[in-house]
Amino acid sequence: MALQNRYEFMYYVACTNANPNGDPDMGNMPRIDPQTMQGFITDVATKRRIRNYIEIAYPGVPGMGIFVQKAVNLNKQIALAKREAGIEGAKEKNPVYAARKKACELFYDVRTFGAVMSTGPNAGQVRGPVQLAFGKSLDSVLPLDISITRMAAALGGNDKSYEEYEKAEQEASEDKLRTMGRKQIIPFGLYEVRGFISANLAAETGFDEADMKALFEAILNMYEHDRSASKGEMEVVSPLIIFKHEGTDTNPEQRARQAKLGCAPAHKLFELVTVQKKVDFPRNYRDYEAKVALDKVPAGVRMGFLSNPYGEIVWDELPQGESWFTRG
Repeated sequence: MALQNRYEFMYYVACTNANPNGDPDMGNMPRIDPQTMQGFITDVATKRRIRNYIEIAYPGVPGMGIFVQKAVNLNKQIALAKREAGIEGAKEKNPVYAARKKACELFYDVRTFGAVMSTGPNAGQVRGPVQLAFGKSLDSVLPLDISITRMAAALGGNDKSYEEYEKAEQEASEDKLRTMGRKQIIPFGLYEVRGFISANLAAETGFDEADMKALFEAILNMYEHDRSASKGEMEVVSPLIIFKHEGTDTNPEQRARQAKLGCAPAHKLFELVTVQKKVDFPRNYRDYEAKVALDKVPAGVRMGFLSNPYGEIVWDELPQGESWFTRG
């Protein structure tokens, strides 16, 4: 059964001596707001890491395929959905809808984030129930462009023999056998990321409780499987903070309606969490103080925390052992 409740969630990502999300139009420098110098992590960058985690965590599991993959022709994926729906080349009453429905069944990211599937064989468009905002650093960040030396070089052109490459090496000066490069990083940034889950759109794609659990698992684990020279120290440092709308009405039908539509504006819920720095130049997430106003959660909404990606959500109370967040 598709989700029956509206949800919002948020979490914090620490970036230390790394590039959280490079901008190709700016020489891969970390993305920033030029007025405030606060850093950005695009929603697309976060979705890519979620997709990557689902791929490695659920290989071959039915319904957990990934539509948007690296170096994969999307039209091939659409054609697969049409074939699996039994409408390849057929003249059905509504073949686009049938292919769209099958794509939601086959591909986790279509069911979750939606997709445009009218780029060749037409399977329509899907508006996903899960949407992510840009991650934004709590304070200004300092982008650095650092020079590095590569103590080797590629000489001699293409498709030569070993002997020819060795001769080119012997004839080159030492300066020709090394090159310069650059790395783009920030010393530190703490980013807040917000997400939204629509029960109404979940009903259209089939996004259910198991899919949401996989989403939360992926968010808490995604940076653990995305290590690289530019992203060696990035991690989700907070519990996943979850707001679940349950409704207040005594009438079951009306309460279910409230649970789907929501009982409070999302921005008011996010304001229940405040994080402030304790030092002038933070270099660790513990240089911040995080407070949660659990006593101010609106009626009809529950606030929960997920620290263990394979565990259960702790509702209405901070999880045991959590030292960074305090009641405030």
